[in-house]
Amino acid sequence: MLDVNRMKTAAIDGAPVPDGAPAPDPALVAKVAELNDRYRHHSATDVMHGALRDAGDIALVSSFGAESVVLLHMAAIIDKTTPVLFIDTQMLFTETLVYQTEVSERLGLKNVQIIRADDIAARDPHNDLHTYDTDACCALRKTVPLQNALSGYDGWITGRKRFQSGTRAALDFFEVEDGTGRIKVNPLAHWAPEDVRAYMDENRLPRHPLVARGYPSIGCAPCTSPVAPGEDPRAGRWRDQNKDECGIHFVNGKMVRIGANA
Repeated sequence: MLDVNRMKTAAIDGAPVPDGAPAPDPALVAKVAELNDRYRHHSATDVMHGALRDAGDIALVSSFGAESVVLLHMAAIIDKTTPVLFIDTQMLFTETLVYQTEVSERLGLKNVQIIRADDIAARDPHNDLHTYDTDACCALRKTVPLQNALSGYDGWITGRKRFQSGTRAALDFFEVEDGTGRIKVNPLAHWAPEDVRAYMDENRLPRHPLVARGYPSIGCAPCTSPVAPGEDPRAGRWRDQNKDECGIHFVNGKMVRIGANA
């Protein structure tokens, strides 16, 4: 099991996560490079197919957020038994929980696994950790449970896109995840916002109800606010804090904590 305090300390000190992890396996680095060369000019659907066929035992990690239904739909078309990991932080919007159930049923997903931290009562007994240490709260409720859930997989599929922030501007389809020895797959890396909207329209996919209420990026209820016209789509996440990622994603072995314009 990964330790919350060790995870947080590693992020603050700039150490790889998990702490003391070895350098990436050269064979894995070569495999990822080969996959990127093979699929460089292919579609997102092709990348999904390739990941599920060629990248080992892979899970799709989904927040069931504003744009999540795109990858969930692709997975349902390719293989409805694809493992889908949903992290219930126990601080999500009620709308997200209802949407997760409705989308799973509509798409016929047969292997949705709801992941929750098992030590919240001990580490955050008053449910107020987010008010004074958002990094620790994200580690406790999201990052550590996800890393534990992924421990039996060779890699995972994410919905990250280059346009979302400066830290994602050079995103490839396939990456070696620092410190874990897993492959991270980003089928939508090259998509623009209009590509997401077009796919959802063409396939008549249901929208998260909060999108219409000004939430283009949706996380936990206490740390997500509506976004005004013209603002960055992720401006409502951890507003007014020096934080742009929850810690699920890493850059150069570090939890990403710096905003796109910092």
